[in-house]
Amino acid sequence: MPRSVDALRQLAHEYGVCTRPVMLRRTDLTTGVSEVIDLPCGATREDKCPPCAKRARRLRQQQCREGWHRTDEPLPEPDEPTEGQRSLIVLRAHFVFERNRAEQAAEWDQVRELEAAIAELDQAITESGMRGHLTPVGKPEGDDQADAPKPVRRVRSTKRRQDAPDLPRLKVAPTTVGRTYEGRDGHVFQPSTFLTLTLDTYGRVRNDGTPVNPATYDYRRAAWDAVHFPALLDRFWQNARRAAGWSIQYFGAVEPQRRLAPHAHFAMRGTMSRDLLRRITAATYHQVWWPPVDAVHYPDHHAPIWDPDQKAYVDPDTREPLPTWEDALDDIGDEPVHVARFGPQVHAEGVLGGTAKADKLIGYLTKYLTKSVDTCHAIDTDRQRTHLERFWHELRYTPCSPRCANWLRYGVQPKNARPNQSAGRCKAKVHQRTTLGMGGRRVLVSRQWSGKTLADHKHDTRAWVKALLGVSDPHDQVPATDAEPGTPAPVAWEMARRDDPDIPPIQHRLLRSISVRIQQRAQLNEARERQRQIKPDHDDATTGKVAA
Repeated sequence: MPRSVDALRQLAHEYGVCTRPVMLRRTDLTTGVSEVIDLPCGATREDKCPPCAKRARRLRQQQCREGWHRTDEPLPEPDEPTEGQRSLIVLRAHFVFERNRAEQAAEWDQVRELEAAIAELDQAITESGMRGHLTPVGKPEGDDQADAPKPVRRVRSTKRRQDAPDLPRLKVAPTTVGRTYEGRDGHVFQPSTFLTLTLDTYGRVRNDGTPVNPATYDYRRAAWDAVHFPALLDRFWQNARRAAGWSIQYFGAVEPQRRLAPHAHFAMRGTMSRDLLRRITAATYHQVWWPPVDAVHYPDHHAPIWDPDQKAYVDPDTREPLPTWEDALDDIGDEPVHVARFGPQVHAEGVLGGTAKADKLIGYLTKYLTKSVDTCHAIDTDRQRTHLERFWHELRYTPCSPRCANWLRYGVQPKNARPNQSAGRCKAKVHQRTTLGMGGRRVLVSRQWSGKTLADHKHDTRAWVKALLGVSDPHDQVPATDAEPGTPAPVAWEMARRDDPDIPPIQHRLLRSISVRIQQRAQLNEARERQRQIKPDHDDATTGKVAA
């Protein structure tokens, strides 16, 4: 016999009801009326909450769709400052001049008064509606480290490697919109690009992603490439903008291949030749200037120990402190410890906006966003499990940053070392089995993609639904009080406790939310049908919207 609990969970998943809602108590400070509101947990992974993960995936699809084929700049130019704002800047210039004059004359009382006046003027500049801030003057109060000597920044040559091909370097224009092309019939096209970047090979693999010869498969280089893959992608887009001569915008997702190496799919606004893309990919690299890790000096059974007197890790036999991070950097030679590069395989294809192909590629780009990295591909055979465990074992001991505890394994103290550090137990996400080296963001969006944040896209979705249904949010309405028109109701929000007497059981709340969602979906379908009857030839441009 089927279980009612399973049926309830299936209905919640079907109608998009969060199964782990967050309870918030909303109290109207005017009337004293209190109510408990269930908010979605906001999870982005299916193993935590499938409805919320599905909603987050659709929101990312909407973000990708709105920015991929834009024909105008997403961010307008800033307005010109007003006369009042210009006068504030002029007044600050006079204050800075007088402060420097007083400092040269050793009039310290006058210096402190002018610094206080400049701080008040900076606040007035912000309140006048200007973005950003000017460089503060003087030493902040309570800052005892302002007079301390600053650490010397290490500078290495930016000269390109001799084994990397050269690229054209153009002045980057501020435009973010791609080129337009005119057909023979006079029709104007403005295509964009779908791009896939992969890492180099580490050895031959089978169709299931496992190596043909595990003994010769380069697991070490695969682990280092996975850890530094985000930096390699950043370098690629930097080179692409310089070589193309315009500010390229992109929306991308990082996911594992069957061989468990990361690769990235990008929706790029605009187009460039495939030959130039291949040249940029071949010329892109990322050098890691860290101490060498060729030999393991301290295995797990003979690890360095922490000396509280020296406040450093010491050799377990000689009690001599290990070289510090700065000393280890001084001993680096002329070659980096690792160089990350892309593989020769580059896939690029042109896409027109509003086509079925564009929608299909958006779905392909976001298909693994709701899955954990280690569950993107099925691990069914012992050979696949062995490959996964060996790759993860290599990632456990691969240093991820200067502060990583794995440096103790190679005879170097981590930067800012502290007690209770041990190799193989770094808490960074790149070492976890569920990430497999992809500990950073899974979604990569450039700053000028759509001109909106995820919160803006979510607000647009809710506004579209409310406009279609002709309803308003009851929480936005102002109660009949003495408040001015348009003033929001004075309310207080707090977390509700599960043992509060007015909190119904979780199953009752889920049933109530399912009923509300069924009614909302029926109303939305009726409104869509009425809209189609009124405008039968209207192209429904809201297919990518998500009923929040």
